[in-house]
Amino acid sequence: MGLPALPPTMRWSAPAHWQAIDVLSDLHLSAATPRTFDAFAAHLLHTPADAIVLLGDVFEFWVGDDQRDQPFERRCLDVLAQTARRRHLAFMAGNRDFLAGDALREACGWQVLSDPTVLQAFDRSWLLTHGDELCLADTEYQRFRTLSRGDEWQRAFLAQPLSARLAQATAARAASEARKRETGIDPELWADVDPDAAAAWLRAAGASTLVHGHTHRPGAETLAPGLDRQVLSDWDLDHGKRAEVLRLSVRGLDRLPPVSR
Repeated sequence: MGLPALPPTMRWSAPAHWQAIDVLSDLHLSAATPRTFDAFAAHLLHTPADAIVLLGDVFEFWVGDDQRDQPFERRCLDVLAQTARRRHLAFMAGNRDFLAGDALREACGWQVLSDPTVLQAFDRSWLLTHGDELCLADTEYQRFRTLSRGDEWQRAFLAQPLSARLAQATAARAASEARKRETGIDPELWADVDPDAAAAWLRAAGASTLVHGHTHRPGAETLAPGLDRQVLSDWDLDHGKRAEVLRLSVRGLDRLPPVSR
């Protein structure tokens, strides 16, 4: 089977006066992670960057935009809306929050990016993606991804009451946690981005660096001569000490801890 073709790609040029863009992903925000929420809120509201790009899985799960009226989600949306009034805020859906829609966009004030997006900034082209579509070895997930991105599946799922959707998402997360305890392995670490597919996407997009999350394996890797990837950190300050921001700037690229108040 051949490598997947580059999907239709959005192109986004940063304004010339911007000095820095912060890229984050895999925050997995929920009421059960208050320290992570506090760090997220402090960074978004106090970073010196001109823009913040959220590359998916901002929420532990998002089962439809009516979830925005839940108490914890209202707190998140308040932070996001405040951020959007202070600096540019952009969002790309991940595998946990692909049901984010227009109502959430209006509440947050963020720009919605398609997956993937080519960001032209600081005299470089960066290919931004959540990363899950390139994890080709995870065939079971790829089948679900194809199904769940379809209109028929989404209409049927969203037709259920919010309480039923929340219960299903909670049960799915509990099952995932049980597998972690049984195997000692995080299911999200079973597959990684396919390096050949990633390099092919970069060539097709005319970009030199792939920036993605999803795999929870932060770091950098050379994919081919002149092509590399930067993998974002997940955030967990309640059960661990993981939280990192990738800052793109006129000076280059830096991995930084979140800004505190």
